[in-house]
Parts: sequence; structure tokens; C-alpha cells
Amino acid sequence: MSNRIKLIIQASWVGIAGNTLLAFVKMYVGFTAHSQSVIGDGIDTFSDILTYVIILFTARISQKPPSVKYPYGYLRAETIASKFLSFFIFFAGAQLLYANLSTLISGKERALPEALALYVTAVSIVGKFLLAYWQFYIGKKTNSRMLIANAKNMRADVVLSISVLIGTAATLYFQMPLIDTLLAIVVSLWILRIGFKVFMESNTELMDGVDDTSAYERVFEAADAVKGAYNPHRARIRKMSNLYLIDLDIEVDGQMSVSDSHKIGVAVEQEIKDRLDNVYDIMIHIEPKGNYEVDEKFGLSRDQL
Repeated sequence: MSNRIKLIIQASWVGIAGNTLLAFVKMYVGFTAHSQSVIGDGIDTFSDILTYVIILFTARISQKPPSVKYPYGYLRAETIASKFLSFFIFFAGAQLLYANLSTLISGKERALPEALALYVTAVSIVGKFLLAYWQFYIGKKTNSRMLIANAKNMRADVVLSISVLIGTAATLYFQMPLIDTLLAIVVSLWILRIGFKVFMESNTELMDGVDDTSAYERVFEAADAVKGAYNPHRARIRKMSNLYLIDLDIEVDGQMSVSDSHKIGVAVEQEIKDRLDNVYDIMIHIEPKGNYEVDEKFGLSRDQL
């Protein structure tokens, strides 16, 4: 098992343990202190436990070796998991929005919560913040989209808990449950925005694109640095989890032997690896110098950047 996968699994177990503790505490206090907002916060925390279970399952799938059906391996399972996580985030926001709009429209007043709800919410904010920070740290370190996506979900939970704290405090101070309802509606819209953003971010990889288009410049610079390699063109760069898959056409002297042409191709590959981190695979297509093919309809040339 790679060190990257070990870190992702470790971060997932930390998330499961932390969220399980927070969820049970918030649910218990929510019922005993008669706070609907704290109960809702606890339910949202329970949904986080499920997302971590998905991450654990996906991490184990992604380390499987390539197969006949999936010759590139299973690393894209992380991107698919990020897509599922975006649905969970969006669902949580939609559920919160619906519940509070229903309360607002019906005119039904919520019972005033007890002060105990304030204390457990404050503890929840600290716990959620630490978990979110840990997830972002490991997500950035391992370049894991699904961990970063879940960290954004955790960050939304922090804002949710802050709104619960403010709403509960304002409700107790002003004796107005309406404040809690209005704040919850605002937070639910913010959570919906995060869910949509995570959904859109995973689209780039699923569409065989890259967010950092400067990678193309480095590929062309690498080809230019190799003597005997001409006209790098039809470059295609994809990402699979945290790794790059690169295809590139280059031209060489048409009178050169296959062996010498191969050496130039290998040199270009090495130059690319020296300039670009996390390269999974490089495919170099060699053509005779001056070759032109009318039906080349995909890939990028330097003048298209």
C-alpha cells in the first residue's frame, strides 16, 4: 500500500472517530436541551460519517493494479467519489433549506432552547475546525480531490455550527426563534453553493482536462530542450487523481534509424518528468520531420495556448 493511500485512510479514520463523537453529543444535547437547530446539526454530522466511509472504500479501490477492463488502473475512483460527495453536500443544504423555509412559511414557532445547547455547539465548532484543517492538510499533501472536497464540506459544517451558535444565542437573548430560522436559511444557501462548486471541479478531470494549463507550456519546453526533437504538437494532458497522463507528437529526421528516434523520444520523456511532477505515463508519437496530417483534429499545439 502506497504512503499516499495510507495517509488518506488515516485521515478518514480520524474523521470517522471525530464526527461520531460530535454527532452523538450534539444529538443527545439537542434532545435534552430542546434545540431543533442542534439536532439538525447533529444529523448533518452523521452524514459526514457516511462520506468518510465512502472515502475509505474508494481509497482501497484506487490502489488496485490495472486490469483488462481498466488498463489505466482505478485512480479515477477518487474523482467519482468527489462527485458523490458533492451530492451529499448539496442534499444536506437542500434539506436544511426546505426544513427552515417550511417553518418560516407555516409560521410555526420553535421552542426556546436551553443554554446547554450553546456550550455543545461551541465545542462542535472547535472540533469541526480542527477536523477540516486536518482534511485540507492531508488532501493537499496527497493531492486527493475527494479529501479536499470533504474538507470543504467540513468547512461548511463549521459555518453551520457557527450559525447555530449565533442563532441559539440570539434566540435566547431576544426570545425570538425567528432569528435562528433566518440564519439557517442563509447557511443552507451557502452549503448549496459549496456542493455545486465541488460538483463542477470534478468535471474537469472526468472530461479529460486539467485545471493548470501551464503544464502544456512545460511539456513543449521539455521537447524543445532535446536535440533532434522538432515541432512538438498535438499535446494531450489528462489527470487521473493526482497524476498526469501525457500524449505528445514530435518530429525527427526522417532518415534517422528507429533506434536513434527511440532515444530522442526517451530523452523527451525524461525532460518532461524533470519539469512536471506526478507523471503517471507519457506516450510519445514520432513522425518524420515536415510530416503533415489533415485529419489531426484533437490535441494542442503551442500557438493554441
